[in-house]
Amino acid sequence: MGWNSWDCYGTTVTEDEVLANARFMAEHLLPHGWDTVVVDIDWSDPTARSHGYNADAPLRMDDHGRLVPDPGRFPSSADGAGFRPLADQVHALGLKFGIHTMRGIPRRAVAQRTPVMGTEVTADAVADDTNVCEWNPDMLGLDHNHPGAQAYYDSTLALYAAWGVDFIKADDMLWPYQADDVAAYARAIERTGRPIALSLSPGRDLSLARLDHLRRHATMWRICDDLWDRWEDVEANFARFARWAPHAGPDGWPDGDMLPLGRIGLRAERGEPRDDRLTRPERISLLTLWVMARSPLMVGGDLPSSDPDTIALLTNADVLDVHARSRGNRELFREGPLVLWGAEGDDGVRWAAVFTLGDEPLAAVLDAGDLDFPAGGVVHELWSGDRVPLEPVTTQSDAARGVAPGSAALRIDLPPHGAALLRHTP
Repeated sequence: MGWNSWDCYGTTVTEDEVLANARFMAEHLLPHGWDTVVVDIDWSDPTARSHGYNADAPLRMDDHGRLVPDPGRFPSSADGAGFRPLADQVHALGLKFGIHTMRGIPRRAVAQRTPVMGTEVTADAVADDTNVCEWNPDMLGLDHNHPGAQAYYDSTLALYAAWGVDFIKADDMLWPYQADDVAAYARAIERTGRPIALSLSPGRDLSLARLDHLRRHATMWRICDDLWDRWEDVEANFARFARWAPHAGPDGWPDGDMLPLGRIGLRAERGEPRDDRLTRPERISLLTLWVMARSPLMVGGDLPSSDPDTIALLTNADVLDVHARSRGNRELFREGPLVLWGAEGDDGVRWAAVFTLGDEPLAAVLDAGDLDFPAGGVVHELWSGDRVPLEPVTTQSDAARGVAPGSAALRIDLPPHGAALLRHTP
């Protein structure tokens, strides 16, 4: 659970902006479990801009071809300090510090033939120009048949560990699936001796056939391409989470991408400055799905300038309790616009989510058994805090169509693209 700079600042975030979000998180979100601050892509580029990447960007590097922060955007990194001073400030707030990295080795390092630390070879000897990122111009691939490729990753991760990095979002790893890079990167992290969470990205067309390899090497992995503030992006993840959520757990966490909520697009890759364009019911559906699927939660909006309602949604303790301690999370039903999810907790607690993917309001009468709820007990809707009556059913009737006699009915009214998150307590 944390904040990432991508949705609001793209490639251009500055030290002051990172610290502003970190301070807001420490004051308002940390008590609710939000504890990680991540600087996304191109922190080494002094020419970074909105709406894309720069070819031949003069990326800042050290003498061994390892990217370092641009001191113009990150003044505390000057004189070889790297991200250590910024990480120290984030840690002092009780938070963890993360950065984005790209697969491979910088083109500039290859062109300059910088020496690979710990070897007698230079960057050009370990580069692979046949396996290059299709959307970012900064890097060439690595030739993992050459031992210097592992040495390069080892040297970069040793540098990040020395900076105090706790979390790395490693990009261009999953489409196509870069098995050698994933394994080499995880090996390099292990060799640092520092516990660093590894997040792999992006997950377009990611197959469950990769599950064992992912679990061996990563903390979390994206299951989709970039998610933006469009309902079609959110809706597409229902099917993906239905596949992946049953496999979420301490061995690794399928990731539905950042939450594009609040004030986004300030200097981003996509769009202009705006409050996210999702309706409030769509926001609730997004958060309900991510929570029920136990996806990592990385909010993308600029926290200090986001509206209070966004912050309230992110700090709903009853909702976050589902994220923290539910198990057996799974899709139960999908037919037409109606989607049902269920999960279990301790002491007989059960949770269920009711979604409508349709463009019209939905009035549903649901059998408690279809939500895996016993007929007795108490049900609350967690976003509103309201109690939802369980209506005993003794005969089949038009008012309780589809509800078995002896069970109980729940009546749920949802707006277009809306959701209800229910807790059943014995």
